[in-house]
Amino acid sequence: MESGSRVNINSSWRSGRALCLLTALALLAALGAAEQSEPAANLAAVRGSLRDLAGHAVAGATLHLQKAGAPDRIVLTDAAGKYGFSGLAAGSYALHAELAQRGEATFAPLALGPGESRIVDLVLRPTPQQPNELPHNSDAHGDTASGPEFFDPPQFTVAGVTDPTNLGGHGSDTVVRNREALAKEAVALGNESAGSPARVPPVATEESLHAEQARNPTAFAANFDANYRLGQLLADRSRANEAIPYLQQALRLKETAEVRHLLGDVEEELGDPLGAVREYQRAAELSPNESNLFDWGSELLLHRAPEPAIEVFAKGSHLFPRSVRMLVGLGVARYARGDAGEAEHILCFASDLEPEDQEPYLFLGRIQAAERNVSDESADRLRRFAELHPENALANYYYAVSLWKRRKSAQDVADVPKVESLLEKAIRLDPGLGAAFLQLGILRAEQKDFPSAIAAYQKAIGLSPRLEEAHYRLAQVYRQSGEKEQAEREIQIYERMATENTGEEDRERRNIKQFVYTLRGPDSASKPEEKP
Repeated sequence: MESGSRVNINSSWRSGRALCLLTALALLAALGAAEQSEPAANLAAVRGSLRDLAGHAVAGATLHLQKAGAPDRIVLTDAAGKYGFSGLAAGSYALHAELAQRGEATFAPLALGPGESRIVDLVLRPTPQQPNELPHNSDAHGDTASGPEFFDPPQFTVAGVTDPTNLGGHGSDTVVRNREALAKEAVALGNESAGSPARVPPVATEESLHAEQARNPTAFAANFDANYRLGQLLADRSRANEAIPYLQQALRLKETAEVRHLLGDVEEELGDPLGAVREYQRAAELSPNESNLFDWGSELLLHRAPEPAIEVFAKGSHLFPRSVRMLVGLGVARYARGDAGEAEHILCFASDLEPEDQEPYLFLGRIQAAERNVSDESADRLRRFAELHPENALANYYYAVSLWKRRKSAQDVADVPKVESLLEKAIRLDPGLGAAFLQLGILRAEQKDFPSAIAAYQKAIGLSPRLEEAHYRLAQVYRQSGEKEQAEREIQIYERMATENTGEEDRERRNIKQFVYTLRGPDSASKPEEKP
């Protein structure tokens, strides 16, 4: 009897499961029939990939494709982080990805035309919890209560430094130059007072501390605060060599993140970046607060170690999901590595976190000004920048450049009046903005208004004498106008200036030592290939 009951229960369960399966299949068939009522040529598709902030493929994430009035379409990413939807009716969709304990990503609106096939790559970002909250084992000052912790051991090792003989990058000179400039600007974000690491206030003067040391050398040597404060005073007065013995003595008495971080500053000032990065790393391990993590990543970025910098900034963004500058650092590190599209994704997300903050837009504008193409999301954020800050000259300039580069061809003139208006407004707001005059000259040259183009180029050169492109484009307009002598003169100036600028850049690069590093992560085996 008991056996028979078990058979009946199993039979009922199988029957119910079969009924549910048949119902689901019927629903899918109905949906398919509704979509297939359109000609196959009119059905759209979307595919792409999902990666985390460090650029690793995210497998097993759930993607929802939503359209008003229609059931969600759901797929999972494969082992390579790839996904795809096909057989879609034209319309406006919302694409959302999520993975438990990892984060989410959204792309909306996603407009699909009849028969259109779109590629949409998504970046999985941590779901914000509390703004800039400290890790669970940190106190209010950032010192850990249970010892060093940084998620897990870093998947890289900085083994040494070398004087760079090449860039280790890819792309045109303009793009490489832009990457280097943006890296320096991102590093400068670490000097903001709001993000500076906490230090013990130097209540004592240098003279009083030296007097205390002279009175009782033994007691002074055993006093952590006195050694740290004297070392800090000397470091703040750019007397790094004198500061080191006191900071090292303070470290022997008590290891703190503040002492380690200050030693990193001193080592960098003395030209020992390898020592500096190790001190910054140790400071971040002792106290993984936002400032220590940012400065560690910045040091790696400054010395052309983009992949380790990506790892640090990505983990910092996980710990502090509301930190805009951490995301800016991550975006710039991705750009330094050559991932312009990924950099734009991250900077767009940073601008969404704090729409009023101008920094992400400025970095985004610099990237799209140097690249050939502008993505939909970048153009949208730069439009918002101009709308939120209408009296900002750069906001108007970058929005104008994004509209100009979004054109499909020279015959696409729909946005040209808007571009011209934005450039003229940028110039009114900042008459010294040479880049805006250069872009205005490009626009006028395309309109065959050569006198106006020449005037704009000359103005750009007058404001920014080292602007090579202005000389080159002025030569082109002179040639088109039949003024061969002037064209030849401008070409000669351009070639001489290009040579001079290259020499200056090479000298500057040699002054910044480059880290030699190895990667131990699953997706990387060694330092990126260096190319001249």
